[in-house]
Amino acid sequence: MKEKRWILRKDYDLEIVEKLAASLGVDKIIATLLVERGVTTFEEARRFFRPGLDQIHDPYLMKGMKEAVERINEAIAKQQRIMVYGDYDVDGTSAVALVYSYFKELDRNIDFYVPDREKEGYGISYQGIDYARETGVKLIIALDCGIKAMEQVSYAKQYGIDFIIGDHHLPDEVVPDAVAVLDPKQADCPYPYKELSGCGIGFKIVEAHLEQRMGVRLCDMPEQLDPARRQRQEDLKLRLLKYLDLVAVSIASDIVPIMGENRVLAFFGLRVLNTKPRPGIEAILHYGRVDKRKTDQSDMSDQSDNVKTGYFEKELTISDLVFLVGPRINAAGRIRSAFDSVRLMLTEDVGIARRLAEDINTYNTERKDLDTAATEKAKLLIDQHPFYRGRHSLVLYDPEWHRGVVGIVASRIVEAYYKPTIVFTQGADGIITGSARSIKEFDVHEALEKCADLLEHFGGHKCAAGVSLRKENMKAFVDRFEQLVRDGMGPEEQMPEVEIDSELRLGDITPKFLRILKQFAPFGPENNVPVFLSRELVDTGNARIVGTNHLKFNAISTTERSAPYPAIAFQMGECLGRMKSGDRFSLCYQLEENYWRGKTEIQLGVKDIRFEY
Repeated sequence: MKEKRWILRKDYDLEIVEKLAASLGVDKIIATLLVERGVTTFEEARRFFRPGLDQIHDPYLMKGMKEAVERINEAIAKQQRIMVYGDYDVDGTSAVALVYSYFKELDRNIDFYVPDREKEGYGISYQGIDYARETGVKLIIALDCGIKAMEQVSYAKQYGIDFIIGDHHLPDEVVPDAVAVLDPKQADCPYPYKELSGCGIGFKIVEAHLEQRMGVRLCDMPEQLDPARRQRQEDLKLRLLKYLDLVAVSIASDIVPIMGENRVLAFFGLRVLNTKPRPGIEAILHYGRVDKRKTDQSDMSDQSDNVKTGYFEKELTISDLVFLVGPRINAAGRIRSAFDSVRLMLTEDVGIARRLAEDINTYNTERKDLDTAATEKAKLLIDQHPFYRGRHSLVLYDPEWHRGVVGIVASRIVEAYYKPTIVFTQGADGIITGSARSIKEFDVHEALEKCADLLEHFGGHKCAAGVSLRKENMKAFVDRFEQLVRDGMGPEEQMPEVEIDSELRLGDITPKFLRILKQFAPFGPENNVPVFLSRELVDTGNARIVGTNHLKFNAISTTERSAPYPAIAFQMGECLGRMKSGDRFSLCYQLEENYWRGKTEIQLGVKDIRFEY
């Protein structure tokens, strides 16, 4: 078991914690968790626990939104053909499905396009533009890509094709010469929230256009509206709600922060999924062994205290979207064609949805086999080849690896070795293409920027990026990347860490505590499931190994009177002997709901174990 650093968070003001606890009538642990998430006042806590669509930002604050809506209206008025173009991953395909489905209701003269991962690669392709030209397209709305497509946008202009770019990746100093570039990360963009997903950008386009059509905005204060406009605002909310399931799927799958606007969008997106899921998502969940109840309930109310979930046997969470929905939607683009994913999310026909979901589930099974084989080969190479001994980074290449799984393999390698990793395979036209994944302490996108002269293309985020280069530049790139990682990280930073939110006694786990803790959801980056630390525990005597090497036990305190709690520690079977010997230990863990055969129990999801002597 790899040794980990335990970091107990102390990045908060105790006086603020105590004041917040008093104003809310909660204990200091709950108040601490709130302050750690930037919630410091009663009003901020009210907005945190009671998300509302009135909390999302005015889309017209986004640079280029006015121009984008005007150009779309011009295309519709002149009956110009529009094409919605998106990346082949979950974020891109969900964005395409959302924007296409909205504008399809207004204008039949619209098409969508997703590039082929193998033949066209990431981003806006010349083949896609040629297809647009051949089919008479005059406006392309690009989503989840395009922020660096200077040449492609110029190429399209030669044929009278305009671009609207809707992206969320980091831009260069110069952006494409499009009609509008919508990306909150532009230095001069005043939009207050910078972490929307690509599908989130697509939603803001739809929101802006629908607001203009209906003559009212979500940001308008209801008390300042006359009754007719107030009713139109309520109708606007209902019309926008139906798209938020796709936004929630993208937020979960693209691993963007789930605080601020994203938290509101994810909250209501989960509500849609839990009350009235679209046929395609329901069909996917069936293959993830999540089935609906016999009695369906539906409540699209905007009041969080009137939530009625119950369409499925268990309430869907962000985690379900990450592990059950996202990989299956991704699998189509990885193995066959991402067009199938878009069609699945668009269809309203249950029969078609089931057939597409069955195909996509087959692709997902094939994807699992490919990434398992590639991961095993990669680990064998790292463990046996002298080149990788003592390396601070891992750069791997095999021309036989499938391009659709190199990102997954890179993630698996980071999990196993905790080092910034890039996995390459052979791409089109002699270019080597790959995916980079990093650890919390190292900004891989910044490192790639410092290697730009050796690369053909790169783009992404701090922890994940796509990259391509020519084979003759590989050695120079590997050497420079290794040096950047070596210089950018100290010895401690190369050790995995467990960030602990608070110490907790098992006796503090009361029904009220659990009830409030559940309201912190939806969980995700910047609002992760809290990690607690409890000390001086022992096993009740029933510790055992389950599965491959998972330790299941019951923890009880030696210093307080409290009930024992069931616990599961994945891949920690080597601790069994000491636990059965009665040795005391400390646990880092998350409080989880374990759903099994129709029953739910609270268990400790163990992150790490330390024996006290």
